[in-house]
Amino acid sequence: MASRILFHHNGFCTPISSIYRRTNHTTQIPFRCLRQSKPSAAAKWSSFRFRGSVRSNAEDETPTKAEPFVLTTPLYYVNAPPHMGSAYTTIAADAIARFQRLLGKKVIFITGTDEHGEKIATAAEANGSNPREHCDAVSNAYRMLWKDLDIAYDKFIRTTDPRHERIVEEFYMTVFNNGDIYRADYEGLYCISCEEYKDEKELLENRICPMHLRPCVMRKEDNYFFALSKYQKLLEDYFMHNQDFVKPTYRLNEVQGWITSGLRDFSISRSSVEWGIPVPTDNKQTIYVWFDALVGYLSALLDFEVQPSLKRAVAAGWPVSLHLIGKDILRFHAVYWPAMLLSAGISPPKMVFGHGFLTKDGMKMGKSLGNTIDPKDLVDKFGSDAVRYFFLREVEFGNDGDYSEDRFININNAHLANTIGNLLNRTLGLLKKNCQSTLAVDSTTAAEGNTFKDTVEKLVDKAKIHYENLSLSSACESILEIGNAGNLYLDERAPWTLFKQGSSSSEAAAKDLVLILEAMRIIAVALSPVSPSLCLRIYSQLGFSKDQFKAATWSDTTWGGLKAGSVMAEPKPVFVRIETGKEGKVDVEEPALKVNKARGKVRSQGLVQT
Repeated sequence: MASRILFHHNGFCTPISSIYRRTNHTTQIPFRCLRQSKPSAAAKWSSFRFRGSVRSNAEDETPTKAEPFVLTTPLYYVNAPPHMGSAYTTIAADAIARFQRLLGKKVIFITGTDEHGEKIATAAEANGSNPREHCDAVSNAYRMLWKDLDIAYDKFIRTTDPRHERIVEEFYMTVFNNGDIYRADYEGLYCISCEEYKDEKELLENRICPMHLRPCVMRKEDNYFFALSKYQKLLEDYFMHNQDFVKPTYRLNEVQGWITSGLRDFSISRSSVEWGIPVPTDNKQTIYVWFDALVGYLSALLDFEVQPSLKRAVAAGWPVSLHLIGKDILRFHAVYWPAMLLSAGISPPKMVFGHGFLTKDGMKMGKSLGNTIDPKDLVDKFGSDAVRYFFLREVEFGNDGDYSEDRFININNAHLANTIGNLLNRTLGLLKKNCQSTLAVDSTTAAEGNTFKDTVEKLVDKAKIHYENLSLSSACESILEIGNAGNLYLDERAPWTLFKQGSSSSEAAAKDLVLILEAMRIIAVALSPVSPSLCLRIYSQLGFSKDQFKAATWSDTTWGGLKAGSVMAEPKPVFVRIETGKEGKVDVEEPALKVNKARGKVRSQGLVQT
């Protein structure tokens, strides 16, 4: 009989006992044909609501240490160099991580590379290298790109790391000993790009994979399978009681549709692939890439000096607060992965967010389709701030978004160069000319009886709510509105005219400049998750050090940070317009240039001079 599942505070739960008879011999077994005991664990437990780890009443009374905010990108497949789709996911994850740090939370931001499987061995052979050399090169390319994009990750996991392999082996054996792995023959249509067997009803004409637009091949293998169908009712109940588990909501509906249509057991090993982790119970087979890679979210939590074990990995930060993924791998993360974890006696993650695709000419960008935009080229041409801002501002997070260079240039010029950069520059210019770059009063005093402060505070509150809801585009919009309000206020007040009138008018003009500069200080903090380098330059021109910027928290968006007598820096454009010359050539000029000797190019903190 199946035992009831109970969840504990350390991320572990007691696993379901074996519901299906494990098959130890090779035989032709159709999906979902194994006999189930009655009553099932799901039926006995359907009324029990759980969410990650669950504590007893007695445990709830005991003070506990604040849980870290743990978020992950996918572990990116290294069959080819990184493309803009993977960069987009990581930029979004970095913005979320930076915002959570501003809230004062301990953040563990995990990214990394998935380095086993058939496609990688094939790619290495095509490049005239062995799989290890190929993985080293592509994994390093990801690290270098993340550096160029100002990605501040905490953990970078490679699935070829021996420590990860030990966790995978332990995880596999835990699931195996729970009776959820069996051996069987299977013949079906296989998409090499997806590394997944497909139902014919999922495919386009001529057995074409709708995701990669390549024909699937008929393949027959003697593999090990995970008894996913065993968790049908359990997952139905879980999703019924955890409506926030998958976001956005329309992705949840998609996942629930998959589950209610019937779950099929899936293959978790390959007999034809040598480049992988050997199955612990059968060294003639290797563990299927997804069963391997998903466990990377656990193994990544381990500190290097800690002896690797599944229990220690869970204790280091599980359950994950947020898995951030592309919608094409939603089934693996929202259906397969929770069932695998339950089998191993581990709590599911708290949330899976499936964002949309970046498209080019209306088609999804992807290495398999050969229509990618090289993110390194974009960064080298326009700088990290422009790249980060455009994709987070212009793509409604969760939906698809299309890239256009004209749109890219227009948005960055309008928002970063004009609305934000020009507002700061002209205000500092007026301060230098009329006040020797020194603030006449505190920003709190300057705001007395002025509704401009109220406008800024309302917009900051809106931005915070949007960040918390993962509405990154809307957060950018709210912060940009502070800049729009500042420009409107400056134009209406015309302090350049008030200074000429002297006396009390001049004093009022000096207060106006303090108001605008305080708004710019708040923008620098609030927008820092999106464009950190740009915001550092703004903060520096307001007289703060780099260390002060790094130490800033969301509480620093509270009005009142600028003090009387503070001396502002020399006005210098923080983001100069991107100009297009003849034949569409991009001409970018950026202040604060510095030479990058390694690349032999003139580089800036934000843009590149050509």
